[in-house]
Amino acid sequence: MKNVKFLILAMVAAIFVSCGTTSTVPITGRKQTLMVSDGEVLTLASQQYQEYMKTAKPSTNATNTAMVKRVGQNLANAVVSYLNANGLSNEVANYKWEFNLVQDKQVNAWCMPGGKIVVYEGILPITQDEASLAIVLGHEIAHAVAKHSAEQLSTQMRQQNIMQIGTVVAGAMGVGQNTQAILQTAAALNFNFGNLKYSRDHESEADYMGLIFAAMAGYNPQVATTFWQRMASISSNQTAEFFSDHPSDATRIKNIQGWMPEALKYYKPKATTTTTKSTTKKTTTKKTTTKKTSTKK
Repeated sequence: MKNVKFLILAMVAAIFVSCGTTSTVPITGRKQTLMVSDGEVLTLASQQYQEYMKTAKPSTNATNTAMVKRVGQNLANAVVSYLNANGLSNEVANYKWEFNLVQDKQVNAWCMPGGKIVVYEGILPITQDEASLAIVLGHEIAHAVAKHSAEQLSTQMRQQNIMQIGTVVAGAMGVGQNTQAILQTAAALNFNFGNLKYSRDHESEADYMGLIFAAMAGYNPQVATTFWQRMASISSNQTAEFFSDHPSDATRIKNIQGWMPEALKYYKPKATTTTTKSTTKKTTTKKTTTKKTSTKK
């Protein structure tokens, strides 16, 4: 009887865990299975974004604020054009683009599902110009376009379901509670290590897609290498890549250099680069003109 119960539960578990909607990530073509709908993710993201903006302090630097909005909108236009041209016009309705520069010294930027983008002032001395800012925003927008939030939520849901079903199966098999606790701990550790790589894979995918989006928007993707080198020079995180949810700086730069020939196929110079210099008292901007270069497709 126990074997029959185990077989039935295992079949139910397999069916339940495999449920979800299969979709394809733009640009990369990777298949993903999602257990949450766009509507659910967008509602949750909108709530979190609104809560954050209630306490955020918008930048008082009009020049830098305008630059963030300009670069962001150029990228958004490129993304929308790509989606429309590749049979994904139904996805366009998911985005209500907003671009914000806030007073925060952290070197960071993020994009919520739905196109709500926040840039911290602390990252501008590292980006230094519009093209490098486009690399950052392209990366963040790529997370939204690839639906990484929905994918990670789906993974967590499947893992929780597996552990719950595993507990039921173990009980049906007569496994003691102490042994069940040990098995649950082992499973949780295994999932945690797996999730680190899962997150690193998403970061790499966003790097690649963001590079392409920046090139599509008219920004030279070649600045990505020097930007990430500057990021590496200020990095205080010495955690080994295996235990990190992001690729190491060296891995990231090597990957970007490998993708560059592909990114350059999409590059048609049309954007003006604004260099940002930061001082302790004030922020000034200096405009420089990016020379047009020809690339072979």
